[in-house]
Amino acid sequence: MGRPTIADIAREAGVSKGAVSFALNGRPGVSEQTRQRILQVAAEMKWRPHSAARALGGARVGARVGTVGLVLARPARTVGVEPFFAQLLSGLQAEFSGRSTALQLLIVEDTAAEIEVYRRWTSEHRVDGFVLVDLQVRDPRIAVLEELGMPCVVLGGPGRHGSLPSVWADDRAAMLSIVEYLAALGHRRIAHLAGLPAFQHTQRRIRALRDAARRLGLTEALSVPTDFSDAEGAAATRALLARRERPTAIVYDSDVMAVAGLGVATEMGVRVPGELSIVSFDDSVLARIVHPPLTALSRDTFALGEQVARTLLAVLDDLGAAVDLKTPTPRLTVRESTAVPRGRGSVPRGRGSVPQG
Repeated sequence: MGRPTIADIAREAGVSKGAVSFALNGRPGVSEQTRQRILQVAAEMKWRPHSAARALGGARVGARVGTVGLVLARPARTVGVEPFFAQLLSGLQAEFSGRSTALQLLIVEDTAAEIEVYRRWTSEHRVDGFVLVDLQVRDPRIAVLEELGMPCVVLGGPGRHGSLPSVWADDRAAMLSIVEYLAALGHRRIAHLAGLPAFQHTQRRIRALRDAARRLGLTEALSVPTDFSDAEGAAATRALLARRERPTAIVYDSDVMAVAGLGVATEMGVRVPGELSIVSFDDSVLARIVHPPLTALSRDTFALGEQVARTLLAVLDDLGAAVDLKTPTPRLTVRESTAVPRGRGSVPRGRGSVPQG
């Protein structure tokens, strides 16, 4: 079967071609129930507007709508308290606003729901393009977005995102900088409270810790997947600290979890950093205002959001082939939450950023 037409959709939905045109172009003239039925049929038939039809159809179909979509398949409660996403969204919107472009955000239950939103917003001409985050292992969203032909920029990489351009940082190098620092202090039992295991960046961090363990002489290098929430971060920390051979250092994949872990350590009478060193993979005001302030990987997340937005705007402006853009690797900022483990010799401890090798 060739490319489906408006006549095909009309026949399948049992309506006139005029009704289909009204529904697909967001014009009045059909009931909401009929509009939704037509949009559902169009999505099932994988209908897309023909480029020539867009040109002949005038501004309504061919012109930009001035909106970019971001769909997050994460627990809304978790996203709402994560400083990383707050800074990322602020950076995205700051750059988009300069071009009179809005950011339409929707939080959904799972990946299947996320994919459905991509199809629906595309068929409804709701957005001009998408920002894709949380790149997954064998990500099913990539093929869908390529099929839809919508402009899109992926936050994440490197690689494994098909033909879509990306903006990324080296999670592996960042994780290695943490582990090497902790090993240099004398830590040999290191735990990692990771994020969702389906995410590529989670897997890269887990592999980095595992790969470094033998080289650095670690006796334990344990990664525990979580959902990034303070509740799971606290529960996992409590389980680790209740062990007879507990870790002497814990690396957290978010500052929210790190702060929750610090609270659990205090509750259990485990001194930080005397008996436990804590490092956060994200740095925000949360990491700086707790006591002791947390050693963390620092980067300008607001600027990262701006860069992602600029990249997508360049794609929308058709400024040549978009390429993957590597951003600076986050730098380890040492604060008072890390120290030589108890029973080891004295090693000088300082402040500041640890450069990447």
